[in-house]
Amino acid sequence: MTSIEQPTPDVAAGIRKIVYYQEEILVENGTMPPVPALRATAAAVITNPWNGTGPDTDLGPEAQRVAPHIAKALTDRLIDGLGGVEEIEAFGKAAIVGIGGEIEHAGALIHTPFFGNLVREYLDGSSIICFADDRAEAGQPLVVPMWHKTHAATRSHYQTITARIPDGPRADEIVVVAAASTGPRPHARIGDRKTDPAVTSRTLEGATA
Repeated sequence: MTSIEQPTPDVAAGIRKIVYYQEEILVENGTMPPVPALRATAAAVITNPWNGTGPDTDLGPEAQRVAPHIAKALTDRLIDGLGGVEEIEAFGKAAIVGIGGEIEHAGALIHTPFFGNLVREYLDGSSIICFADDRAEAGQPLVVPMWHKTHAATRSHYQTITARIPDGPRADEIVVVAAASTGPRPHARIGDRKTDPAVTSRTLEGATA
């Protein structure tokens, strides 16, 4: 009797492919960054589990089934690629739904505790995860924002990285992205929100340019 090979959790979750991208800025404005940092995205191209359904469809059950597998698969790759969870200082998330789906389908996967809470847990974060989402054809780039995983007011870690999958999302797919960085922008020097002076339109009255 021949045994039937069971699909892996990633395949069972509808993941067609995972793309990992990493960059390191060696020189910025002619000078090496004082704090070298790696930035990366891990993106999963998945079958849209709500493809062909109407706007009254309950998105919860499929989000609960699929999103945890995606969160684990993507954070595993970020942790491996960036040298361990203790090296990661900033994170972000994003999703692009194919043109056959609703923008809400992208949100149903990343704006849920079954994804966001797990990404935060796996990357040892406590901040709310900043995000981007869109609906587009295959190959559309998406700028993914990031900030500090435990101190969201720390402006030095406000940064972005662009994710692009040449063959995804197809019309019936969603691209889900987790992003992370091991440090700040190359020459961060614009201060911190917690130490900003109080500024209103009234305090600026009469100020010279």
